Amino acid sequence: MPEALSVSAPVARRFLVLRHFLAPPRALPPGPESVLAVVDRLGSLQFDPLAVAGRNHDLVLHARVAGYRPEWTDDLLYRRRLLFEALNKGLSILPSRELPWYRHTWDRHARRHEGGIFAEHSDAVDSILGRLRADGPLSSLDFGREGPIDWYWGPTSRVRAVLEALSEAGIIGLARRDGNRRYYDLIERLQPAELLDQRVPEEEQVRHRLLSRFRGHGLLAATGGAELWGGTVPRSDDGRADGRRRVELVAELVDRGELTPVRVDGVRQLRHVVTDELPVLAQAGREVDAALGPGGTPPGAALVAPLDPLAWDRDLLRSLFGFEYVWEVYVPPAKRRWGYYVLPVLFGDRLVGRIEPRVDRAARRIRILGAWWEDGFDPLAEPGFVPAFAGALRDYAAFGGATAVTWPRTRSARALARAVADAAGTTSARGTAGVRGTTGARGTAGVRDTTSARGTTLVPRPRSAADPT
Repeated sequence: MPEALSVSAPVARRFLVLRHFLAPPRALPPGPESVLAVVDRLGSLQFDPLAVAGRNHDLVLHARVAGYRPEWTDDLLYRRRLLFEALNKGLSILPSRELPWYRHTWDRHARRHEGGIFAEHSDAVDSILGRLRADGPLSSLDFGREGPIDWYWGPTSRVRAVLEALSEAGIIGLARRDGNRRYYDLIERLQPAELLDQRVPEEEQVRHRLLSRFRGHGLLAATGGAELWGGTVPRSDDGRADGRRRVELVAELVDRGELTPVRVDGVRQLRHVVTDELPVLAQAGREVDAALGPGGTPPGAALVAPLDPLAWDRDLLRSLFGFEYVWEVYVPPAKRRWGYYVLPVLFGDRLVGRIEPRVDRAARRIRILGAWWEDGFDPLAEPGFVPAFAGALRDYAAFGGATAVTWPRTRSARALARAVADAAGTTSARGTAGVRGTTGARGTAGVRDTTSARGTTLVPRPRSAADPT
């Protein structure tokens, strides 16, 4: 194994924001080609259907692509077919050209389902495939109602379970989505024959899938929990994840020159960089040595998606960024420290706080339910933060189709809302928001959901380039 490179923590942080297209944020030109550039760099994007603040993959792309529009990705997925959905780190969006390197997942599910749901409900399998062949694409609503059967998470309709099993086995695929309604069709109608016919040895597929996690994050260790590594290596015969085999495969990727080991000051575990990105690591070192801003520009601000690849490794967020982040969607309300759908706030190469936004499409508003800042970070006193944050909110409002941002009624929120409005060159509708401040975890300023119509800030039309579509 080659000797590990040694880098400082500031260089490691700078490297991550550079290679994640976040230095500065939203700097890629508007259009579908930038979506493809992000997916090509990161390897895959996690799909999550929750859309209270925007779907996860849309938030990831919004943070990187100027004037991002979700329909660009939908078009690439469901019309141009340059992207496809498959299991990787959960349900993910992947480049279609890499489909042959993910077939082993289909094959394994097919073998499992052949001895399970396909055998137990063969009549439903035959009926569904016949209908799809004759009338597809179809959703579960296009089939007759049937009683529930046991499925992964509990009882669900037999049609839905069979459709999902056929999709996991690569027999059918997603033709399109209508909101969260999935429409399926035969896979041979959705993907070109040359991709479906291409065969890659399974061991190479496993290496590729493992490498995709390093491509996604950029600075991972070889160990970690199932949330980070689940699905990368086939389970052992007794059903347990084979962590030892994963470590062996990482060593193989290093020996093949695809990964380079890196030691980061203050970070306990040995990390790995995709070897092709070593020039980006060198750029990070030059910028830090010259005291330049990320990407050689003044620090920008971005809202980071809960499942953004930058945030995959929660342990590294703590040790490298000094930032504690838990996505509290599945945490009981009484046990939440911050809120239901809270997004980290990136400023330059630092994670400086959290914000809980909601997209109110009917009212064309962004409702900010809460904001919390890290110890020692004052958003009003930090040089350059207010205009950068104002730009991030302006672009986020445009992404959500909103014309106004509504703030909570706290004193701290009132002051920040006024500063953001001034920086954005807007005036407040009936005044900026303000309410009493609260104290959050770690002594940060907390804001509760006491939204008032009196706390509305108008959002100007973004000054971005004309929409290319």
